Amino acid sequence: MFACALYPTDQDFMDSVRTEVAHQIRRLKSHPSIIIWSGNNENEAALMMNWYSIDFQHLHTYIKDYVKLYVKNIREVILAGDKTRPFITSSPTNGAKSVAEGWLSANPYDKHFGDVHFYDYTSDCWNWNIFPKARFASEYGYQSWPSFSTLEKVSSKEDWSYKSRFSFHRQHHENGNNEMLLQAGLHFKLPQSTDPLRAFKDTIYLTQVMQAQCVKTETEFYRRSRSEIVAGEGHTMGALYWQLNDIWQAPSWASLEYGGKWKMLHYFARHFFAPLLPVGFEDKGVFFIYGVSDLHSDCSVTLTVRVHAWSSLEPLCSHRTRHLVMKAGEAIVLYQERVSELLRRCGNCTRQSCVVSFYLSADSKLWSPTNYHFLSSLKEAVGLRKAHITAIISQQEDTFVFDLETSAVAPFVWLDVGSVPGRFSDNGFLMTEKTRTILFYPWGSTSKSELEQSFHVTSLTDIY
Repeated sequence: MFACALYPTDQDFMDSVRTEVAHQIRRLKSHPSIIIWSGNNENEAALMMNWYSIDFQHLHTYIKDYVKLYVKNIREVILAGDKTRPFITSSPTNGAKSVAEGWLSANPYDKHFGDVHFYDYTSDCWNWNIFPKARFASEYGYQSWPSFSTLEKVSSKEDWSYKSRFSFHRQHHENGNNEMLLQAGLHFKLPQSTDPLRAFKDTIYLTQVMQAQCVKTETEFYRRSRSEIVAGEGHTMGALYWQLNDIWQAPSWASLEYGGKWKMLHYFARHFFAPLLPVGFEDKGVFFIYGVSDLHSDCSVTLTVRVHAWSSLEPLCSHRTRHLVMKAGEAIVLYQERVSELLRRCGNCTRQSCVVSFYLSADSKLWSPTNYHFLSSLKEAVGLRKAHITAIISQQEDTFVFDLETSAVAPFVWLDVGSVPGRFSDNGFLMTEKTRTILFYPWGSTSKSELEQSFHVTSLTDIY
């Protein structure tokens, strides 16, 4: 209700606010997904970081209004209406430290306290060093475009260009379209097609690849930071990306499109928020794999690490660890090796020609998603060939089976059935084996014939 703005505090407005807040608390407090109430979004930061260029001599007046609105009114109503949840005046905030400073902290973004929001669209999102070692990352994200089948419903042929009036009209984040291309261009070749429609569709695909990979990298950084304190920072105990769903057909931070179709990010989120997850990253030339557990009990697992050349569906080398104990609710180092030694051990391998994948298993059963680590930007990949991917579709009761076969290693394989409502069991994946089976769960009635006519598959090299 209150976000990124300054609000009045006259009595009529206060009466209206108290009535509205009381109603919303009664309406929403039975939802188990709500864990905390916040008085506003970013208004503590806006005031104390002086987003609105307030003259210093008037700042005290604005601080009094802030406390009157969010503490003496909204906080009072919320705590009276719901005694089961905590209340914070703002997000981000320094929590108890903000309270001690009179409800507004001198630096609401202090990484040692409370929560932080973080957005950086121009720095390299594959570089985990840009992310804050915060106690709780409560808002972060990157934009992407929704699928063409979603946009097609509200556009016409003259709109189907990344630089059309339609594209700029639908973009409500300043310079957002350029920022997406800038970020994507750091690691991927931009679409090369001279056909305008094909170029538009390819660009949509690439923005979703970029968004998914950026949010994956950032989320995995926060998850593996839960058990570490570095120079007093870290011990990150939560991560909430912005945002879940769209309210119209437009570029946004959402992982669900208007209408419910899953973007690539939403498929990635099922993996990077898995209860048990191996996370790979590099630090000063050393490749680490952390095991991150949200489980409530310890478990014994085996880590398998494989290195593939981009040019071959057969792994160059594979390493399997002894049994490792994953501690409940912790992030621990499972594996570390200098990248130079890993490449040497795997034979004719360079950063540009190889990719690493890894997973956790127990009793020969997969316990975690298969994760991966790129050793270089994919625009520099050597040996990556155009993959010919085919699918045989069959039906098993209410579920459809897609048996895929590829001629080459394929990054970011994207399966699409147009406007047929439903979701796949996985999507946007790295295909390093010749065959793979994916399930499609329709949300309504459909048929094998309709899916065959609607089906289209894209992987990264298809846009070059």
